[in-house]
Amino acid sequence: MSPVPRIPPLRPATLATVAEAVGVSRMTVSNAYNRPDQLSPDLRERILATAHELGYSGPNPVARTLSRGHASAIGFVLDYPLTRAFTDPATMQLLQGVASGCEERGLGLSLVPKIEGRDAALVQSALVDGFVVFCTREDDPRVVAVRERRLPYVLIDYAPGTEQRVVGIDDAGGARATAQHLTDLGHRDFALLLPYPLDATTAAEAERVLDRHVGIARFAGWREGLTAAGVDWAAVPIAAADDGERAAGARAAGRLLDRADRPTALIALSDVLALGALDAAAERGIAVPDQLSITGYDDIPEAALASPALTTVRQPHERKGAEAVRLLLEPDSPPAVELPTELIVRATTGPSPGRSSR
Repeated sequence: MSPVPRIPPLRPATLATVAEAVGVSRMTVSNAYNRPDQLSPDLRERILATAHELGYSGPNPVARTLSRGHASAIGFVLDYPLTRAFTDPATMQLLQGVASGCEERGLGLSLVPKIEGRDAALVQSALVDGFVVFCTREDDPRVVAVRERRLPYVLIDYAPGTEQRVVGIDDAGGARATAQHLTDLGHRDFALLLPYPLDATTAAEAERVLDRHVGIARFAGWREGLTAAGVDWAAVPIAAADDGERAAGARAAGRLLDRADRPTALIALSDVLALGALDAAAERGIAVPDQLSITGYDDIPEAALASPALTTVRQPHERKGAEAVRLLLEPDSPPAVELPTELIVRATTGPSPGRSSR
């Protein structure tokens, strides 16, 4: 049996192909796409019709970007894969703010996700005029690559610095308000729930190894609020989820709720984790808030819809994204913007039941 013959690929039409078919120069064909006012309507229409017949779709967008020196787009650097970005409610709200800022200014938006082994390469090859970087570590290879591009950039959820533009929220203030709310309700037995693995078992140990500004600032706020009420910070247990998803939060919270010295108040770094803690409490028949108070952080839409509705800290996600675009495009803006947070008290927090009632 003779081998099946291989059909050679078709040679794509090029600008030169169109120019030859019409009988004009390549510059004239280029003008038909980029400078239509330089040609008569009839000639331009003839060039475009011939290009369509030959299957030529226009000048290469990469080459066009390089020739004019700008891409009319912003790169949004994420700390996790796209699949996570499009399922995380807080990130989606932030992304909407970035997108609205781009839309107002007629700019495109290029997403630069976390892909193992290709993080820096994706930044280096992105066709953008600047970057917005969201909640990575300071030494992340993507941040290093962004700086090496020597393009304007803005960081979201970083500690303010003198050499960079930063948009953030009052993370510590929101955490401090949460701690005070719970201690005012009489709670003294606490546990903390985190979205990423740490080599630590207590709050004090975790605080020494945190490497992201959000966690560092919120831990500082919780510590200030709890120690002011006499809570031993070094004895507060933590549980770290495998990731930031609700199911992982439920598993991590379960380890805290299965302790012999079960806490009366559980503070989660995010609403998604707190919702997972609600699931873990329900599985164990632990009544919220009668036997256990739970708080989150973010005030995503699901927080108000939970049963019971979640006490949390509200932050302006969309505004944070829009402010990042504004700072990127307005060089005379202040180098740092800190947006306010607000404690939203709902139905998952109540008076401490006391150790004897557990």
